Amino acid sequence: MNPQAPVRAADDAWLTVVYYRFRAWRGGRPFWAGLFTLIGGFPIAYFPYADLRLGNITIAMATTAGAGSLIIGILLMTLGVALWFQQGIRVFAGVASILLALVSLPVSNLGGFFIGFLFSLLGGALALSWAPGKPVAPEAEADGVPDHAQEFADAPAGGVPGPRGMETAYPSYPSYPSETTAHADGGRNSAG
Repeated sequence: MNPQAPVRAADDAWLTVVYYRFRAWRGGRPFWAGLFTLIGGFPIAYFPYADLRLGNITIAMATTAGAGSLIIGILLMTLGVALWFQQGIRVFAGVASILLALVSLPVSNLGGFFIGFLFSLLGGALALSWAPGKPVAPEAEADGVPDHAQEFADAPAGGVPGPRGMETAYPSYPSYPSETTAHADGGRNSAG
């Protein structure tokens, strides 16, 4: 099945329609950043209130910073959901997720035994690095030859194109602020 083909409910099963709509929704937002941040908040908020029963023995991991752990965990879960529905706050949410993950190390049982810390840190990094995509415009082709190939077709003999807009053909006309840069005069330095 072609993923670029339009999906019509009459042609496809409802599960396929739901999958393609979810895929389109997920593609326009930092979905994985929000998911990892959301998952990272659960162990940070859960472990300080959890208890383990072994027969008649109850092991409680409650700490004095239980309220701080709960607040950090809920904030991380809120930031994860906010990344899905408010793409404009991705930089703020990414920085806040990383800072909350770092604060959770001393406050919340080593950041939820490093599980919540790592998920929140990864989610924050993904939120900071995500950028909305831009639609690709089809290339304009002249006589069946793409634009970048046309530059080489118009080149002098030998197939080497001439200087571009900022490059100079002669060292006496520098167009760069310094002649010692690596790109001045076709890559030759004039250090000496």
